[in-house]
Amino acid sequence: MYDIIIIGAGIVGTMLARDLSKYQLSVAILDKENDVANETSMANSAIVHTGYDPEDNTLKAKLNVEGARMYEQLCKDLSCEYEKVGAFVAACGKQEEQHLDVLAERAKQRNIPYKIYTGEEARQLEPHLADGVTKVIDFYTTAIIYPWHVALAACEVAVNNGVELYLQHEVTSITKCKDSFIIHTTKGDFETRMVLNAAGVWADKIDAMVSHLHSFTMHPKKGEYFVFDKDADFMKHIVFPVPSEKGKGVLVVPTVYGNTLIGPNAEESEYDTGTSNAGLTFVKQSIAKTVKDVPWSKVIRTFAGLRPSSTSKDFIIAEAKDALGFVNIASIESPGLASSPAISQYVIQHFVTKKFVMIEKKDAIMTHQKPIVLSALTPEERNAKILENPKYGNIICRCETISEGEIVDCIHSTIGARSVKGVKKRVRPGMGRCQGGFCEPMVVSILARELNISPLEVVLDDEESKILFKENRS
Repeated sequence: MYDIIIIGAGIVGTMLARDLSKYQLSVAILDKENDVANETSMANSAIVHTGYDPEDNTLKAKLNVEGARMYEQLCKDLSCEYEKVGAFVAACGKQEEQHLDVLAERAKQRNIPYKIYTGEEARQLEPHLADGVTKVIDFYTTAIIYPWHVALAACEVAVNNGVELYLQHEVTSITKCKDSFIIHTTKGDFETRMVLNAAGVWADKIDAMVSHLHSFTMHPKKGEYFVFDKDADFMKHIVFPVPSEKGKGVLVVPTVYGNTLIGPNAEESEYDTGTSNAGLTFVKQSIAKTVKDVPWSKVIRTFAGLRPSSTSKDFIIAEAKDALGFVNIASIESPGLASSPAISQYVIQHFVTKKFVMIEKKDAIMTHQKPIVLSALTPEERNAKILENPKYGNIICRCETISEGEIVDCIHSTIGARSVKGVKKRVRPGMGRCQGGFCEPMVVSILARELNISPLEVVLDDEESKILFKENRS
């Protein structure tokens, strides 16, 4: 029997797994996907919001501010990308300028630094700001990350410290016993004293397997994005419109690897992650309010992700009243990514330590070593690596300069890639201008060789997404 089982291996689930791995507890994490951070944590704006936006007296406000302040050290410990780029909230006209005053007051109360610019001053810094922008508040400590790198690194730390990870284990039902829960999955049953439900857009389905209160319902919202080539390079800051009741609006986001995102819209969607002409047209039309001269010819792809929105306007972090030991961590929409380190601490403090009063810490390594990134090395370091292993000299992805050695490394890491998407998430082949047109066949071959399977068995993502149908060579 486990002490704790976490359902969901997204950013919240993996943060919990890492933090719990330093205690004398038996912990497992279950996920229905073929990889860690494969859904909401994979497809979002990748922003560490500083905490000026959430309403006062909410968990969102408290945990956003706390979590954002933890991220820089967290990313150092996990050897993950973290870059402070600043966030402009751009007002167009006197009415919207008044809302900037509200945000500034919240920022003062929460000790979040900011600067105020006139429209002309802001355009000196960002020439692509629309002419209609009259005033800007710059939350200059706002940062960007790669969320799945953080989740993967956190999960690898957890597994190295003894947490057990079970992918492709979809939860089908849960039996509530006197002092435990039996979690039934597509690949076997697991008994545990405590359940942490971090199942994202499916959190209400998991809750309903145990609780009869139906205290919340998930209403996922789809957000669609454009991805621009690195040479577009038209915006240095994140740029938001003034937020509304519907959310933060359509924004421009630079990324840590040099691409730029524009999006998202917000359409309620029943687990659909396909892009649509209507949705992308809305994004295009909306961004024109705050940004001009967008180089649309530089778009290299589009994608969509789901926000785990619910009937609650706040984060839901609570024990089910009719199922003690079952804790919902749900409705973790924006600023959920920024809040996730603090969410983990909150859950441990308010629920885990009360359930396991006498838990002790163990010797655990909480840091993660950065894998070799050939393009980040000096010429001398690269030459030394190639002499050590010639696979580092075989460039597979020309757009991103990714070598065969890096791909092999990610397949054989603690939580190794098992799909083309898994390799792409970890070391970026297919993320560049050609979107895998050149390198993907070679990635398939490397996966087949390293996993000792036929190329016909290699998948794009899940078990059903086979890439090749049959061999046609004689």
